[in-house]
Amino acid sequence: MKNRVAGRLAAASIAALVMGLAAAPAQAAPGEKIANSWICVFKNDRVGKADVKAKANAAAQAGGGSVKHVYTDAIRGFSANMSEQGMNAMRRNNPGIAYCEQDQVVEGIPVTVQGKPGGVVAEAESIPWGITRVNGGLSGAGKVAWVIDSGVQSNHPDLIVDKAKGAYFAGRSSEDENGHGTHVAGTIGAKGGNGIGVVGVAAGATIIPVRVLDRRGSGSNSGVIAGIDFVAKNGKPGQVANMSLGGGVSTTLDNAVINAAASSGVVFALAAGNETDNANNHSPARANGTNVFTISAFDENDTLASFSNVGNPPVDYSEPGVRVYSTYKGSSYATLSGTSMATPHFAGLVLLGAVRTDGTIKGDRDSTPDAIGVH
Repeated sequence: MKNRVAGRLAAASIAALVMGLAAAPAQAAPGEKIANSWICVFKNDRVGKADVKAKANAAAQAGGGSVKHVYTDAIRGFSANMSEQGMNAMRRNNPGIAYCEQDQVVEGIPVTVQGKPGGVVAEAESIPWGITRVNGGLSGAGKVAWVIDSGVQSNHPDLIVDKAKGAYFAGRSSEDENGHGTHVAGTIGAKGGNGIGVVGVAAGATIIPVRVLDRRGSGSNSGVIAGIDFVAKNGKPGQVANMSLGGGVSTTLDNAVINAAASSGVVFALAAGNETDNANNHSPARANGTNVFTISAFDENDTLASFSNVGNPPVDYSEPGVRVYSTYKGSSYATLSGTSMATPHFAGLVLLGAVRTDGTIKGDRDSTPDAIGVH
């Protein structure tokens, strides 16, 4: 069972998918291995934090490769492009490396999209059903959410985005070319009050974009870990990081989330995934630790969404994830479904304070119905 956030969170259940600078094959599936791309972790007692960059470059060069990312806070290590033969030789000759793991594809794609793929022009301001169900729509002014995703549209009229504090590990900026990250951001903190669009759970919260997905909504574990490491360096207690992304099992990705949450005090909200599977078969959904929560999805009848992954642990809460209306790229709005959409409901609740439960979902496929998280 996951540790609860000290003095802030109560009871138990959470939810989705990602990519970075390593180029994933076209139409690659989540969890698919990326050829000649490796993530290597140093032994902490052999390599100090200040020495990671130099040691990473030396190790990669010795293996005939080149460094892509250097990690110092969530984990101590690096990702690199090199052949498998070069990676094995590098490891044999470098006792400071604990292990290397092959990079994998991650995604952040919703299960279904209602309406035009490019979104729709907003009509009169509304409060989506999910915001009402969790007792959201309250002021989140001054609160901060890190959105580790496809980026966020920085000038969307319904969002407060601090682009200057963000980062990108995919694409050429933190701007959203996919729509997924902007949708997530709106559920967390759409500000409302301008007569159009929507109101988020923690209305008016500041969104900091950390882009790890490309325009297809696809990424790599190495890029996602770079995003997590960035939050570990810059995040503070009282903030939340939303990760509506996932793929196959990765011990390194799991450990990066666990370590970042513990060291920074930032609460990490993780999507359970959309495979109608056990969330323990997917990372980072299966990660357990202090300030780490995994989210499943339910519909308007409080019934588990047909696509949602399950499992207790790692699922801690369930939140609205079917036909969720929120902000979208191009200053528009869209209705999407997925555990990607459920997770930001929980992230918004964290910003409002203590999370309490309001019953459990119906139709859970495991032996423990997930608790519904509300304010």
